[in-house]
Amino acid sequence: MEPKRLFNPEGDDSLESRRIIGGNSTNIFNLNNVRYQWANKLYRNMMANFWIPEKTDLSSDIEPYKHLTVEERQAYDGILSFLIFLDSIQTNNLSNINDYITAPEVNLLLAIQQYQEAIHSQSYQYVVESIIPTDRRNSIYDKWRTDKVLFERNKYIAQIYQDFIDDPAEKKFAKVLIANYLLEGLYFYNGFNFFYNLASRNLMLGTSEIIRYINRDELTHCVMFEFIVREIRELEADYFSVAEVEEMFRFAVDQEISWTNHIIGDGILGVSEATTEMYTKWLANERWNKLGFGGKLYEGFDKNPYKHLEKLADTEGEGDVKSNFFESTVSAYNQSSVLDGWDDF
Repeated sequence: MEPKRLFNPEGDDSLESRRIIGGNSTNIFNLNNVRYQWANKLYRNMMANFWIPEKTDLSSDIEPYKHLTVEERQAYDGILSFLIFLDSIQTNNLSNINDYITAPEVNLLLAIQQYQEAIHSQSYQYVVESIIPTDRRNSIYDKWRTDKVLFERNKYIAQIYQDFIDDPAEKKFAKVLIANYLLEGLYFYNGFNFFYNLASRNLMLGTSEIIRYINRDELTHCVMFEFIVREIRELEADYFSVAEVEEMFRFAVDQEISWTNHIIGDGILGVSEATTEMYTKWLANERWNKLGFGGKLYEGFDKNPYKHLEKLADTEGEGDVKSNFFESTVSAYNQSSVLDGWDDF
């Protein structure tokens, strides 16, 4: 594959010629004429989801952190380290994907996503600086190097990204898009649920509020890549090998379960190895179906065992994103109007 030309006077941005990939874009953001209307709607939701980490007060988390159990503190630190790595690599890699996307309305979304991933990285820094003792902060950032399970976990997606950068072949780009979808749609959520579990017990409420904002962003990113994959399949049905996508899904699920059991296990109230498997495979079925491949990857995994955490995660909004995203109101994504604290819990 060749990246699109930055300066391309011979480009054709007409709606008839516009394509997600393989088009001949001028790179002019002519957003009055948009082929992919879903991108317009998603843009409005992503922009309305503006938030600033420092607006969340984390001072009330300092004492509760000291009194977490050993297992809870290990999970808190480890999941934070994992999230730092994921959003760091997303921030750095999205421009590599955008170089090959030839629909300006989608280029715009990817630029917003890159900005949001950078905000997430800043959010984690804010959490670390506010809560983690000074002598242990570097260990949070370095854990991906020292923890073998975490290293292998991070390596899978990162290596797919790097392989495409080293050799930008079309088949490798297809893998990058699926890897991105798996990262945005599957990798975060056991970690998110850990923080919501703490919040359900009135622990680490500030951290959980920041995770809610990040959760909202990641769901819009998941929706974006769902549409990108589906649009490409509309143009070229065999662009993605179904067998390879299934293999990637199953490998990612196995790694997600292994990592979650490693960092959380059975030592935390409300989480077990059984519920981790149930949740991860249920979620994988949901994500698989959204790509339009049909059927189920995992028979018998039809229920979310963490349904009781939906109110804390504000998954009324998540439900809109996953299944009926564009019927939600823009105001539902404003920092000031939605995430109004944990007083009800």
